[in-house]
Amino acid sequence: MAEVRWIPDNEMTAKWPFWTRANVGEVLPEPPSPLGWDLVWENGTLSGWYDCAINRLGYNETGLDPDRPQVAGLFGGFSYLCATGIRLFGVRTPGMTAEDIDMAYFGDHPDVPPYVAEDWHESAEGSAVLEGWLGWVMGTMEQDELEADRVAGHEARASRPDLTAATDRELFDRARSFEPLIRRMFDQHINQSGAASVGPGVIGAVCAAVGQPTAAMRLFAGLGGVDSAAPSYDMWEMSRTVRASESLMALFDAGSSGLNERLHASSEPDAAMLAGALTDFLREYGSRGPNEWDIHAQTWETNPDLVWAAVDRMRLTDDSASPLVENKSRESERESLSADLVATLAADPETQGQFQAALASAKVFVPGRERSKTTIIRVIQEVRMAMWELGGRMVAKGLINEPRDICMLFGDEVETYVNGGEVEITATVAERQAHHAWLETLEPPFIINGSVPPNTEWPTKGSSSVEVAQPGDTLVGNPGCPGVYRGTARVVLDPLDPSALAPGDILVAPMTDPAWTPLFVPAGAVVVDVGAALSHAIIVSRELGIPCVVSAIDATRKIPDGAMIEVNGETGVVTLL
Repeated sequence: MAEVRWIPDNEMTAKWPFWTRANVGEVLPEPPSPLGWDLVWENGTLSGWYDCAINRLGYNETGLDPDRPQVAGLFGGFSYLCATGIRLFGVRTPGMTAEDIDMAYFGDHPDVPPYVAEDWHESAEGSAVLEGWLGWVMGTMEQDELEADRVAGHEARASRPDLTAATDRELFDRARSFEPLIRRMFDQHINQSGAASVGPGVIGAVCAAVGQPTAAMRLFAGLGGVDSAAPSYDMWEMSRTVRASESLMALFDAGSSGLNERLHASSEPDAAMLAGALTDFLREYGSRGPNEWDIHAQTWETNPDLVWAAVDRMRLTDDSASPLVENKSRESERESLSADLVATLAADPETQGQFQAALASAKVFVPGRERSKTTIIRVIQEVRMAMWELGGRMVAKGLINEPRDICMLFGDEVETYVNGGEVEITATVAERQAHHAWLETLEPPFIINGSVPPNTEWPTKGSSSVEVAQPGDTLVGNPGCPGVYRGTARVVLDPLDPSALAPGDILVAPMTDPAWTPLFVPAGAVVVDVGAALSHAIIVSRELGIPCVVSAIDATRKIPDGAMIEVNGETGVVTLL
């Protein structure tokens, strides 16, 4: 590829040599856009991550770069998580090890380099800070900061002015004004994410010790208050409205593409009622969507047909499959199982107390993690909408083809433009779009250790040969939600076109972001190519009561569409029948 100005890669250093796509590959599955990186990541999320590492997690003497901290970054245009730093969390946290971290993030992945201790890894000061933090995680568990952020996120949306009446300068200033809030909220998101791993870790160890290792998953189900599951419940109610109306069923039968336009053009009273429900839905959840952390990506607000595509699949499902009913069932099972295990531990009061504290902690912080993410995504949407309005004006001037193309510019270039300076927009955007499209064809290394091969040497997606599974073959992933289910596999690669997914089919999908999780409702089970211990797929499937397997590598390529398969959500095994 010709030299193109692009987001600078991180510097690889001997002190921080181990990086991975695990976890962060779900947050930014595609190469981030220049403007999205500038306005959200470089000056917001990474700074907030640094704040949490220094002020809460005891990393103050590790030499983290305050300008571009070695917590996450870019190599070859793709985002990576610094696994060296995550291992450090395991080394310094009382009762944990680096190997515990590796197992949580990688399982038995063969490419994970063995942990090698260095003098600076151990820190009495850092461990003391973490011990105090654990006192909050397993003790007080107060969530005042999280609640303040939730209120601020709603205020950001409620205070959105008429963007069409704003000047170009005002639009850019509004987008930039959210950087301090994003920084604060991401500090809290990392705080909640770390806390959300502690209780489940204790619960898993106790369950294994009493000979019930699979019970741990059931103890995280039906927790309630999981913000990432809430849109699915509201979509379900909209699907019931559609199912009860002949006129709406006819509109949906014509296909989900362009459905939003047809719905608003209809003179039927039921259509007007459903359009009103969508307005309320988008005001609350419009910030969610595929690749939602990058302002270049579509969301439910910018493309409501993503919502209707999910509702379309739900409307075909019988009322008995209500996700609310499934959630109540999981909640009841969780409470009963918790009581049984507490009673089992009666002879060991110390372990019993730790177990009860862990249950309480998980109930606070697993939903808390999802709330912190929902809140920050709500603010990122305000950045997106301001910049897309400015992009729409560039479209009107013939400078770019669609509003989101503005995200191919860097912040300093947009700054120059709104100040009336000279910027070559059309050619620059076209050049970077071509580069971005080329990056999207690449398969980034899952693990980088010590050196980074040039991305010109990376394989292209799908270039590696994958043997299609045959009857009797198994794929082994990570268990997400317990239960065993047999059904027809439907490989769905685009959340905007899930039309092949029938009620009771098994959804086989590439990733787990919020654009996909409403499709869990009509599905009988879910299999996902990627996914970590606290991914959307796992948390939402447990709320909705759907057997789930994540990190079933290349499942969308290995499992033939239409095949009969069995999904075992307790063992993580998917069998082709």
